[in-house]
Amino acid sequence: MSVLVPTALSILHSLLAVGVTVHVLLYKRETTTSAAWIGLAWLAPILGSVLYLLLGINRVRRRAISLGRRPTDLLDDSTAMAGRNDHLAHLERAGHRITNRRTEAGNSISVLHSGDEAYPLMIAAIEESRRSVALSTYIFRADEAGSKFIDALVRASRRGVDVRVLIDGIGGGYFLSYTYAQLRRARVPVARFMHSSLPWRMPFLNLRSHKKILGIDGQIAFAGGLNIGGENLTRNRPKHPVIDTHFRFEGPVVAQLVEVFAEDWSFTTGEQLAGERWFPQLRASYGGTSVARVVTSGPDQDLEKIEFMILEAIACARSCVRIMTPYFLPDERLITGLALAAFRGVAVDIVLPEHSNHPTLDWATRAQIGPLLMAGCRIWAHPAPFDHSKLMSVDDTWCLIGSSNWDLRSFRLNFELDVEVYDPALARQINELIIAQQKIPISTARLNGRSYAVRLRDGAARLMLPYL
Repeated sequence: MSVLVPTALSILHSLLAVGVTVHVLLYKRETTTSAAWIGLAWLAPILGSVLYLLLGINRVRRRAISLGRRPTDLLDDSTAMAGRNDHLAHLERAGHRITNRRTEAGNSISVLHSGDEAYPLMIAAIEESRRSVALSTYIFRADEAGSKFIDALVRASRRGVDVRVLIDGIGGGYFLSYTYAQLRRARVPVARFMHSSLPWRMPFLNLRSHKKILGIDGQIAFAGGLNIGGENLTRNRPKHPVIDTHFRFEGPVVAQLVEVFAEDWSFTTGEQLAGERWFPQLRASYGGTSVARVVTSGPDQDLEKIEFMILEAIACARSCVRIMTPYFLPDERLITGLALAAFRGVAVDIVLPEHSNHPTLDWATRAQIGPLLMAGCRIWAHPAPFDHSKLMSVDDTWCLIGSSNWDLRSFRLNFELDVEVYDPALARQINELIIAQQKIPISTARLNGRSYAVRLRDGAARLMLPYL
């Protein structure tokens, strides 16, 4: 008996490792990620294979949504795809091929700072809704901030508004989501994205919906990086405050935002959202100057689309690229693209938190940014409070705003939503936010001045890039 157990475990380990190896060789594209998972499967008996099954398989097949016609086709002739004749025309054309969506002119986009500004406007919009409310979020706490949203959603549902709420199955609380429970008790239609309380029915722990969308009557929308939680109410001085940037949209691009929610809701529940309550006829917003398009990314048919958009934007840049992100672990393609931009004279500024809420990511970042500094990119750190904003601008004209971070999790694992915008006025506001956080310059000398032990730790954290 004492011999049979180790032998059986050894056979099981070998079978699992062979299975992982075969799956990786057939379905993984990146060589570094492939080597990392194969090595883990063989070197960590059984555990490595189990981790791959839980975290490494990143393909999802969506049920097709059939709305008869695409909601973005319900726009009048005044919202035809905006054609450019400057150097960013290549970016606009590439974006059409990448996203299969057209740019929409005549949008009004407002910048909202953290929950202090965004939450009151979002709650007021829910209270004023008459036909439909679509809310998708990663984190939705039932605290002082979230309870006001819950109450507004319940009231909207009780007065006859079609309300749908989608909460991520992990970010919203894996074992228990108080928000989900309260909305269910109030008979508000709510679902948890890719969630099951049974572990063997929860094979996609690593594939999360990181989108933040609020659509009101199909005419107004909010999107960006802001979750729903008390930590975003900075005026209340929470223990761990989080600064963030959110946006209010009015105009034709709202249809694209609501369409993304409808696809996610159909994927999760099987219910299809259609008709005038969700997709009314839209016209250009009065005075709206922004040309915009939604860009989605996820481990399904949208794989790497946001990363492709970013790469194309960097390639088109002539004068400046500004980036602010809470997590910065780009792959070699993005590092090379930024470095080449700096080589050709583009001013590249990257702003990161001095300390994020994930120390391991901070360690890996410090080991990752050396080549960018050597290429002439300028990298800055900003002190606390933690800024969760995800912002990018190019040549003071184009900007990318939304939910995605600059890491492999956002680009290849999470379901993300960004909006690309052509608007110098909005780009100036984005630039001001980024420049305001350029507090502490990070230099090559500063990186090299780290102690041997710290550099060793950071280098080891960087090797975890495929898993972070």
